Amino acid sequence: MNKKKLLFTLLIIVFILFSLYIVNINKKEDTYSHTYYNLGTINEITLYNINKKNGDALLEKCASILTDIDNKMSCQLTSSEISKINDMAGKDYVKVSEDTFYVIKESINFSKMSNDTFDISIGPIIDLWAIGTDNAKVPNKKDIEDKISLVNYKDILLDENTHSVKLNNDNMKIDLGGIAKGYAADKIYNYLKEEKLKSALINLGGNVYVLGTKENNQPFSIGIQDPTKPRGNSIGNIKVSDKSVVTSGIYERYLKKDNKIYHHMLNPHTGYPFENNLSSVTIVSDNSMICDALSTTTFGLGLNEGMKLVESLNNVDAIFITKDKKIYLSSNLKNKFNLTDNNFTICDLNS
Repeated sequence: MNKKKLLFTLLIIVFILFSLYIVNINKKEDTYSHTYYNLGTINEITLYNINKKNGDALLEKCASILTDIDNKMSCQLTSSEISKINDMAGKDYVKVSEDTFYVIKESINFSKMSNDTFDISIGPIIDLWAIGTDNAKVPNKKDIEDKISLVNYKDILLDENTHSVKLNNDNMKIDLGGIAKGYAADKIYNYLKEEKLKSALINLGGNVYVLGTKENNQPFSIGIQDPTKPRGNSIGNIKVSDKSVVTSGIYERYLKKDNKIYHHMLNPHTGYPFENNLSSVTIVSDNSMICDALSTTTFGLGLNEGMKLVESLNNVDAIFITKDKKIYLSSNLKNKFNLTDNNFTICDLNS
């Protein structure tokens, strides 16, 4: 082979290698994420396999969705629709957006389904405890007795024709903290899906919703929090696509006094935190609002009644973890949960 042919051959090889390099660069998964603070918590949305221009535009729209729901449903914002409803308690109806009306209506349905274990009218009791704020305290018994009479979802009146809401009694207060994040996750998921995005991870303060699959069509692996350790420590994982995973546990927000822990999940029947042998409940479904409401509801119902409710619903699964480190899985999750911590044991509720 003469020098010219050799040089030509080398140039061809270099060209092919460079072309392969460019192809691989173009195939490389581009990831764009943004962190937001809305609905009283830190939220992060991550988009996969998308260019920067489209990624920035989608994340900006996600921010506006979160802000809009926060402005409508936050108890902390005096201008929100929820605050206006609370301000007019015992006086008059307040016209609200379709979003707020829908979430309140669904909240009432969850109350009926759960024998009042889930009740958004628990606002006065939440204010007494103020867990998760600088004013957290254990209220005295009399204050709880005075406020518990205000907690009754049946006194939330809805006018379907005008999309208006009224609280029947003075000093009532609704709080959507147990359901609004789930609704927001659903709206963001639906928006990203409409925009033909193939892969995303939505994490709204622990309310996780995954869109599609990761690279090579592999499902997302979602860790299940160890309820005995700080956030970020898992005991195992499940692999999911187009599913929401939401956990409620005694480790999330709590108040400690006289060596006793008072967690943030309050019983609308007693005004005190739910007391049972559970340390956390994880709900898996294709609807994050359902996950959000049911994670608290099933925790309040306890292991047996909570599992019974989950098994009665379509497309809903659960992971119950007890204080003695036993794990109970709903029927559809058996053989799908990957346990990585030998300090915990998977048990059968029926055995």
